[in-house]
Amino acid sequence: MAPPRNRRPGFSRRAQYGLFLGYVIAVAGSLVAAVLLALSAIDPPAFAVLRASVAEVTTPISSGLSTVGQWFGAIPGGVSEYFGVRDENRRLRKQLADQHALFMRARSLGYDNRRLAALLRLRERVADPVVTARLVSSSGASTRRFAVLNAGSWQGVASGQPVTGPDGLVGRVLETGPNSARVLLLTDPESVVPVRRTRDGMPALAAGRGDGLIDIRSVAMANPGFAAGDVFVTSGIGGIYPPDVPVGHIVRRGRDAAIARSYAQPDTLDYAMVQQAFLPPPPPVAVPQPAPKPTPKPKAKPTSRPARPAAR
Repeated sequence: MAPPRNRRPGFSRRAQYGLFLGYVIAVAGSLVAAVLLALSAIDPPAFAVLRASVAEVTTPISSGLSTVGQWFGAIPGGVSEYFGVRDENRRLRKQLADQHALFMRARSLGYDNRRLAALLRLRERVADPVVTARLVSSSGASTRRFAVLNAGSWQGVASGQPVTGPDGLVGRVLETGPNSARVLLLTDPESVVPVRRTRDGMPALAAGRGDGLIDIRSVAMANPGFAAGDVFVTSGIGGIYPPDVPVGHIVRRGRDAAIARSYAQPDTLDYAMVQQAFLPPPPPVAVPQPAPKPTPKPKAKPTSRPARPAAR
């Protein structure tokens, strides 16, 4: 049988102890309140000292409870602020990514503007350029260094013409087709270009190595040596390359020869300019042909007349 809902405290010893303890606390609290009230009325200074002592004891506890209450009270605000900061962080990251894309585009446009401005200045310096065309490919997996130009004999490109870029000399035309040409790059082992040093005019030869670098060999009798950073330009000797076109700079010092790096890099170059040879070959000299001797006319043969009969 289920016990009744309303049970008297006498049936439970725990309830009895709780009720008794409640009465004791109530009576003790009443007595303490009465004593404190009487003390405040009879001896206010003593009551003030007692109140200060109680405050000193309860202040740390109150501070701790206040801190814990503030901490628990700040939890909802912290949670909402966390989600707000996360959304703001996501928004700022997206904005930073968009700005980075715009920055990279502006950087690319700035690079294109500088390259085209340099190409325009090069075109202004060149007296009679043949054509400006695109380098569509270049060899980089073998020891030979060639490039293909998308312009050929139909555009006026001929074998032996120098090819330059915004940064310097690229090479010379080796073979031509109707709409394409094969360019022998400056770094090819078969390429030899007469050059001179800019700071003192010392003559030298720039020969390709086949590995993307070039060898600078001195042709002067008194050679002071090569220093890192020496700049070499074309000298105009040989009649193919025009003078004062940048070729390369020394990367490692040497005595009679040094390794240099070319200014024009075909693997990053898109447009190049074909020029006329600095000194075009002279036209072939016409060999004078001996004048033909007049053929003698045949002599006329005498006609034989019939003899007249003798007169009688």
